[in-house]
Amino acid sequence: MKVLLVNTSERVGGAAIACNRLMEALKKNGVRAKMLVRDKQTNRLTVVAIPQSYMLPVKFIYERFVIWVNNRFNRKTLFQVDIANTGTDITQTHDFQTADVIHLHWVNQSYLSLSDINKILHSGKRVVITMHDQWYFTGVCHYSGSCTKFKTRCEKCDLLHGFVTDLTLNVFTKKLGIFRNADVTFVSCSRWLGELAKTSKLAEEHDVVSIPNPIDTDVFRPLDRAEARRSCGLPEDKCLMLFGSQKITDERKGFKYLVEACDIIKATNPELASRMGVVVLGGKAQMVESMLPFPVYAMSYVSDVKHIVEVYNAVDIYVTPSLQDNLPNTIMEAMACGIPCVGFNVGGIPEMIDHKENGYVAAYCDASDLAKGIEWTLDKERYDAISALSRDKVVATYSEEKVAKQYMQVYDNNHHGNI
Repeated sequence: MKVLLVNTSERVGGAAIACNRLMEALKKNGVRAKMLVRDKQTNRLTVVAIPQSYMLPVKFIYERFVIWVNNRFNRKTLFQVDIANTGTDITQTHDFQTADVIHLHWVNQSYLSLSDINKILHSGKRVVITMHDQWYFTGVCHYSGSCTKFKTRCEKCDLLHGFVTDLTLNVFTKKLGIFRNADVTFVSCSRWLGELAKTSKLAEEHDVVSIPNPIDTDVFRPLDRAEARRSCGLPEDKCLMLFGSQKITDERKGFKYLVEACDIIKATNPELASRMGVVVLGGKAQMVESMLPFPVYAMSYVSDVKHIVEVYNAVDIYVTPSLQDNLPNTIMEAMACGIPCVGFNVGGIPEMIDHKENGYVAAYCDASDLAKGIEWTLDKERYDAISALSRDKVVATYSEEKVAKQYMQVYDNNHHGNI
């Protein structure tokens, strides 16, 4: 079986990382898998880039320009929506034509247009779509928040205003025509996303299957903490909490709630506060050093996997106050290294963290409960048990073999609703 996985980027972003890991998992289980990307970052032979030309950045700029104009020249939500009005026809490539299964992942930011997706769905190939966010079943947004218009008809979107026409409604209507009568299976990385998709107008005629992202538990594994701290240049006498994001200042990542939770711990638990330190990993990490009441160890965005594993093993706890998320790779990575996690009760996070078993699921947007969760998880008497259970959860649920076999069932079209 030949499977072509299609994603905008090879390595940048959560969807790219998940797509990469799935490709490797499939290859280890006997599937001939390749990635077809617009933005290639390595020289791996199993990752192929579409033909490069000056038109690719032009297409990207054109899509953003149309969004900017329709949003009355407001840049705030410029990257919260995609209209897929331009892209590249991949159906004529050798890798597309020789594949048995076309597996679409995150294809936004002018990689594939709606007409390109339409050609793929009606190419006669077996098509599977993994949803890394809500875009495939909404009009234009990646996360709908409290909006439920996708259940009936997306129009008059708060994220995308229009001068003359309702661009959101136009895109939604085009998607409706594309997916109607198409033979496609939708896969959600979390049960939360899958349940939302099942209520949507765009996916109502199609199977929606829930399969998590895989992770190599031989790579992401527990290491000696003292040695990891020395390698990362971190203090050995601190109780270290990790916060990470590709863009620290992204409001959706909820950093302000972490700041508030840390302030609460400093005010109510001076003994723990005296030992605390925060490792901030990601773009613009230095900007937040003055915002936290504990010593901050800022680290730039890390792409080397070996170093990422060392960073996880160097800390005691991973905290993700994200306000919108699907199935965060970071939680999976931390837990695979035996690092307990604390996060809000949102998206797929409560599917990953079993509350008060291998971590703590805090009430949504409740900084006080987030602080309570950090304190509960760092309790010395239970920490080792929580750490072991974190690792056990990932091995049992997200291992490469387990996830690959579930996808192979979908590729064979031999599945029954939810897997």
